[in-house]
Amino acid sequence: MNYKRMEAFGVKVSDAPYFLPPYEWYNRSIANWTEAEGLQLVNFSPGTRSAADYTYPEMGNRYVDSETVLQSILAYETKDRNGLNGFMLLLHIGTDPRREDKFYHRLDEMMTLLEQKGYQFVRLDELLEQKKK
Repeated sequence: MNYKRMEAFGVKVSDAPYFLPPYEWYNRSIANWTEAEGLQLVNFSPGTRSAADYTYPEMGNRYVDSETVLQSILAYETKDRNGLNGFMLLLHIGTDPRREDKFYHRLDEMMTLLEQKGYQFVRLDELLEQKKK
């Protein structure tokens, strides 16, 4: 049904063949369903707090501020022997209004820091094509 809604905006299945399950949760059944639909199941790379950029202060100890998100990304880059090569960061384009500390306002800062270290950002389809080689 999502694809039917996206068609109204000119987006076809072939334009968006990747499926990231809600809450990033999946099992064999979801993987099989995704494949049967002709889609590619994707998920973010674990190890950073990037996916916590949706949290807000009223969530208590689950809240992760943007500085912590950024530092977790930079820390992972330095500790993993491959750095962030091939890494898929999950960042949310929209967050709860109660989160005033929107990480997407720091996206340019993060990208600049990583580009200074020699990283290049690529689209998901380009990344997955590189991994096939």
